[in-house]
Amino acid sequence: MAESEDPRAQRLSGTGRAGGDLAGSPFRADRDRIVSSTFFARLGGVTQVISPGGSGLLVHNRLTHSLKVAQVGRAIAERLLARAEHRDLLEKLGGCDPDVVEAASLAHDLGHPPFGHLGERVLDRLAREKLGLADGFEGNAQSYRIVTSTEIRGEARGETIIGLDLTAAVRAAMLKYPWTRRGYPAPHPSTLSPAPRGATVPAGDPDGGSLKFGAYGTEVRDLRHARAPFEGRIPDWQQTAEASIMDTADDIAYAIHDVEDFYRVGVLRQGEVAAELSAWQRHAGELAIESDAALELTARRPGRSIERLRRTLHRKDSWVSDDEAFATAVAHVRRELVDGLLSAPFDGSVEAEHAVSRFSDTWTRGLVDAITVTATPSMRSGHVLLSPVQWHEVQVLKFVHHRFVLERPDLALHQRGQARLLGTLVEALLAWLDDPDETTRLPRRLHDLVELAEAELDPATPHRAARARGRAIVDFVASLTDNQAVAMLDALSGRSGQLWTDAFVL
Repeated sequence: MAESEDPRAQRLSGTGRAGGDLAGSPFRADRDRIVSSTFFARLGGVTQVISPGGSGLLVHNRLTHSLKVAQVGRAIAERLLARAEHRDLLEKLGGCDPDVVEAASLAHDLGHPPFGHLGERVLDRLAREKLGLADGFEGNAQSYRIVTSTEIRGEARGETIIGLDLTAAVRAAMLKYPWTRRGYPAPHPSTLSPAPRGATVPAGDPDGGSLKFGAYGTEVRDLRHARAPFEGRIPDWQQTAEASIMDTADDIAYAIHDVEDFYRVGVLRQGEVAAELSAWQRHAGELAIESDAALELTARRPGRSIERLRRTLHRKDSWVSDDEAFATAVAHVRRELVDGLLSAPFDGSVEAEHAVSRFSDTWTRGLVDAITVTATPSMRSGHVLLSPVQWHEVQVLKFVHHRFVLERPDLALHQRGQARLLGTLVEALLAWLDDPDETTRLPRRLHDLVELAEAELDPATPHRAARARGRAIVDFVASLTDNQAVAMLDALSGRSGQLWTDAFVL
């Protein structure tokens, strides 16, 4: 885009209705459309990491997570705009508006399916192996599909409005990974060295395309349209500045509130975390000279897991990884988390709730204050990023969550059951769609999604009808809450005796 063109006017470019009056705030109107969407409301019933019903306590779901990301993202944007040097650079990169960041943050998880990241992995496997969809499933791409394709807002001037009719700036800000699984842009980011974060092809699946991507092939035209105002300002594979803020805010919120949740639930225990961090601090020099094979053999001994994290950061993110910053981050996390928050078990008291709030507020302020902007980011970073020490702190907090929560056998048992549930549900819906005697009795939403998916495909597409049915099933299942997915499988399996109350998912 030429420097002389008005970037704000181009950033408004949508379908012709979303722009509105430049004196007002069309970006705020975008935010309001997102919040009023049924897809946003359903996030209250979608797992973040663990199902709320399984914890017996209040834990974050996708809705509360999205609200926190929006809060943090807006704080980052406003802080950066308050400094002239950041403000000028952000303008050169295509602009930064807190309303855009907030809207994109609220929308970024709209497409996440039941049962959190587990559901995302299971649906991707089923979509590719069972339903024959080359694009598979990806939560970010599904969010983009919702705001551009599957959500129906109504009529305007005699036309049906497909999607949420958002401005180009907000749609572009949703794109953490502004590429498709394969093919766009060219050269595809997965072929670059180093590849941008998320663009790497999974090991053992050379034909699988990028691990993460922001849009399916059916939405690539819209992706290109949303990104057009930023052409010449940032590379095709790079996030917009507002997308970079949203992505960073997502990382911050995720790292902090997952620690909160598992402290409340009683899963994070001071002794286990203290043993891991303190063992590494005492023996960092000895561990640093051990071979990878030796570390693997003694992986369960304290200090080994976090040493492996240090090496992984060096291997994947050499642009920022630094041993001194890593050691400082470990010390800070030990002091604030182990010797602070975890020093007293959560008992539901007012004092315990205050401790959680203090921890969250202190960490959020500290990380937001450490945000900066660079004109020349690494291939694995956006233009907006954390300072090195704080970047390492986020990695260590996320490590604590992965090591002491996600690796637990009891969580694995629960998640394997959820994975089997999703697989059975997809198979049951496919059998229903393939039954010629049931055509007139399909759920109306599923029927509509089949028609939409078929209309998107070129008439010459091989197995067009089958692929349309596959995509419709994925769209349908991804739009359910955790409880709706369970209730629907119960009904399809004949286990539910509540005939009419099951209709809410249809």
